[in-house]
Amino acid sequence: MHKMSAETLSAWFGQNRALKDITLPLVERKVTAVIGPSGCGKSTFIRCLNRMHEVVPGARVEGRVLLDGKSIYARDVDPVRVRRRVGMVFQKPNPFPALSVRENVLAGLKLSGIGSPDPDQLVEEVLRQAALWDEVKDGLERPGAALSGGQQQRLCIARCLALEPEVVLMDEPCSSLDPVATAKIEELVHELRERYTIVIVTHSMQQAARVSDYTAFFYQGELVEYDHADVIFTKPSDPRTEDYITGRFG
Repeated sequence: MHKMSAETLSAWFGQNRALKDITLPLVERKVTAVIGPSGCGKSTFIRCLNRMHEVVPGARVEGRVLLDGKSIYARDVDPVRVRRRVGMVFQKPNPFPALSVRENVLAGLKLSGIGSPDPDQLVEEVLRQAALWDEVKDGLERPGAALSGGQQQRLCIARCLALEPEVVLMDEPCSSLDPVATAKIEELVHELRERYTIVIVTHSMQQAARVSDYTAFFYQGELVEYDHADVIFTKPSDPRTEDYITGRFG
């Protein structure tokens, strides 16, 4: 079942067309990896999935993005509500430095004006989901910025999960992390797929092969190929895909 789908989706920055007629399903409670060389439109694509692209001056979108069969760009749809249902984890960990670990987890709720009947229980629950609880439970009042880079990224994932999203977008979440922290994030992605639909942008072919159920290869703003991950990495149908994953370009 498709949780989300893009239908002939195009995106512009002013006169520059960054995405060209992308049609791509996102299967519910599966991990879809988006791969491709720098500048191919990967990050623009996922930013269109929660209406973050439109906040850039001069940016616009054509085509449709459906969430549970309904267009997220319909006139009566609140983009803030979309961003709650479709959460985002960014490339570099971005905890609020002045806030404690606990306050960081709850920050998204506060910014959205949403209360929680039991904040302490929620903090523990999402930190457990983010595989961080055992490491920080005795230091919830420490500044979020005092954590290691890998812990900060898992804290940002917990902050995202506190808003109870249905889809989690990850834009190269491991690009600034060491191999040990990267392995923890990948293990976490495996666990989170049981509850969430996940889209991960990555430059690492190995990471895409390890974590994804489906893989989409983008090149110069176009979707070249989409299939089960094992097909993409062993028997791609397009020679450009094979050239990219074998390191001949990109």
